Amino acid sequence: MAAELTAHELIEKHRPTLDQALEAIRTRAYWSPHPEHPKAYGEHGSLDAAAGKAAFDALLGTRLDLGQPGTDGWVGGEVSPYGVELGVTYPHADTDVLLPAMRAGQAAWRDAGPEVRAVVCLEILKRISDRTHEFAHAVMHTSGQAFMMAFQAGGPHAQDRGLEAVAYAYAEQVRTPETASWSKPQGKRDPLVLTKRFTAVPRGIGLVIGCNTFPTWNGYPGLFASLATGNAVLVKPHPRAVLPLALTVQVAREVLAGAGFDPNLVALAAENPGEGIAKTLATRPEIRIIDYTGSTSFGDWLETNARQAQVYTEKAGVNTVVVHSTDDYKGMLSNLAFSLSLYSGQMCTTPQNLLIPRDGIATDQGPKTFDEVTADLARAVDGLLGDDARANALLGAIVNPDVKARLEAAAGLGEVVLASRELTNPEFPDAVVRTPVIVKLDGAKPDAEAAYMSECFGPVSFAVAVDSVPDAVELLRRTIREKGAMTVGAYTTDAATERAVEEVCLEEAAQLSLNLTGGVYVNQTAAFSDFHGSGGNPAANAALTDGAFVASRFRVVEVRREG
Repeated sequence: MAAELTAHELIEKHRPTLDQALEAIRTRAYWSPHPEHPKAYGEHGSLDAAAGKAAFDALLGTRLDLGQPGTDGWVGGEVSPYGVELGVTYPHADTDVLLPAMRAGQAAWRDAGPEVRAVVCLEILKRISDRTHEFAHAVMHTSGQAFMMAFQAGGPHAQDRGLEAVAYAYAEQVRTPETASWSKPQGKRDPLVLTKRFTAVPRGIGLVIGCNTFPTWNGYPGLFASLATGNAVLVKPHPRAVLPLALTVQVAREVLAGAGFDPNLVALAAENPGEGIAKTLATRPEIRIIDYTGSTSFGDWLETNARQAQVYTEKAGVNTVVVHSTDDYKGMLSNLAFSLSLYSGQMCTTPQNLLIPRDGIATDQGPKTFDEVTADLARAVDGLLGDDARANALLGAIVNPDVKARLEAAAGLGEVVLASRELTNPEFPDAVVRTPVIVKLDGAKPDAEAAYMSECFGPVSFAVAVDSVPDAVELLRRTIREKGAMTVGAYTTDAATERAVEEVCLEEAAQLSLNLTGGVYVNQTAAFSDFHGSGGNPAANAALTDGAFVASRFRVVEVRREG
């Protein structure tokens, strides 16, 4: 266990990082304190690749005892999408015991103030960062991400998003001064004088409902936003992706205790198979904040039924790319191929619908018909994934049987321009690995609409033939308005078309990427600079991360005194 640190020592250690994060969210420039490259680890107390893998292996088949109150049993059962049985068991909580214990430490945590809370959160993130290699294996074997993606997205990128949330939380809390002297002139009489004290107070207990595909990346913003604003946090992981968040809770409890706070400010709520405790927890009166990533149906249920809580949801959407014209045809195809293939399309930001005029598009290689564009895109994906070793490194594994079923059913929805093929992962022969499928649909036919207007999560994309660019823009608008979108892309060399697409995205509140042909992809966002979601369309009611994401997690209470 790491040495205990006083509040003063934590401020001295982490205040420079906090200040840099505050500057980054102000300027939106590139910045990250968490190295992306695996070889950057192994010094200053961090685990290198071998030590991280050994630490993960040592977890397999063990009981992860967090020392939580109210433990009434042990649960587990995670099986990696790569076929490895993890065998880790976790405490099952009697919430009637655990929730009161979590509330007991909130007063001291509240009184510590925004700066101390922020640097304690940064110490948690630092210790997680030191174990990035270990966490990467935990993310890989619960989400099905390939190792390098699990390392980056589950490690430094997730840590960046957590730090970003802390920075926003701190900025919103210190917007109001701690104290103020108020004096109102009364003419010839003595002025009215008050001394006022303003305290940021927590709402209550925050509930983080984790997802299967990105347990840390999607879990850390809500966890750290709630914790930094004074709330205790109960983490309810997805039953197939418990380990990364259980390790996070373990680290948080150790840091809190070492800094002199109640470790029960952060706790884990693992569940038995089929127990479905999320609904029960979400409606308990102690739960005042909920962060959720997952299906639209359950997100809608939370927004409707968890009336006592401030609910932040990231649900499903139908991400769309309008293809009008390009001055870099090869770059466009390469960029789209990568976006469709990364992590087998199992990202909430992966493009699904490619809206292409049926008369074709203009390119630097001359006019291309609709059929030529779709065939060339299929060849680009085949070329990207033609080498099995590279394909496995990009695709990862299919995370659950539902994704596999959707992939197999998609081939029956229209004309298949790129068929999915099965790959074998030589290191993990039980992994389910599939390349993407691309299906052509006629946007003018009503029977096709049921396909392209529904989210088909996984490695499935639809090339939708539209009559004209205005039709594509109008379909884009309707899709965002009715179904939501986490991302929108467009390729055009025409200023009027660009303005039309941009206007739709501004009016319907969707994040837009234009003419990406290089090493930045529509389904990737950078912490401190890019907003993930907007909170303004049906795909999500919150953005990661902005002031609105943190400001309602606390309230300012004023105490006035005369004199």
